[in-house]
Amino acid sequence: MKLQGKHAILTGAAGGIGLAVAQAYLHEGAKCTVLDINEQAPDELKALMAQYPNQLVYQRADVTKTSELTHVVSQAEDVFGPVHILFNNAAVFDLAPLLESTEASYDKLFSVNVKGMFFMMQAVLASMVKNQIKGAVINMCSQAGRRGEALVSHYCATKAAVLSYTQSAALAMAEHHIRVNGIAPG
Repeated sequence: MKLQGKHAILTGAAGGIGLAVAQAYLHEGAKCTVLDINEQAPDELKALMAQYPNQLVYQRADVTKTSELTHVVSQAEDVFGPVHILFNNAAVFDLAPLLESTEASYDKLFSVNVKGMFFMMQAVLASMVKNQIKGAVINMCSQAGRRGEALVSHYCATKAAVLSYTQSAALAMAEHHIRVNGIAPG
């Protein structure tokens, strides 16, 4: 049980990769606060909550509402104590030819994928520093952040920003012994 006694916050974790990571963390002994935009936890997550009733809680959170993120972290800490791990996974995707991409799509993708990622990371890092936690942040990057693609220009740009913020945060947090990494599946 590599994560025994650790508290992890996972964003965008009501399904897919986020849910799979939550399952792995729980299996390794972590206590997990799972955040997602849905009012209620989906059935698959509810089943996991029943399996790990003292290790897993669901909290509705919108990472684009940056003024609420410090409170979100505080609520999670009220349940499981200081945060040791942030798995920053919340993201949206849009597909459109470059000449048909809209401002609304741009605003939505940058709001969730960049702004939400950065300010969630900032809120958790501030807590880690305050509590002297030698923790870890994992930001979900993408291969798309390393190269452009014709039909997903906004998404590629957001993931390039995630990669850059991850590198900057890693340098800034090194003195606090907090690791900040990005992973790019696929």
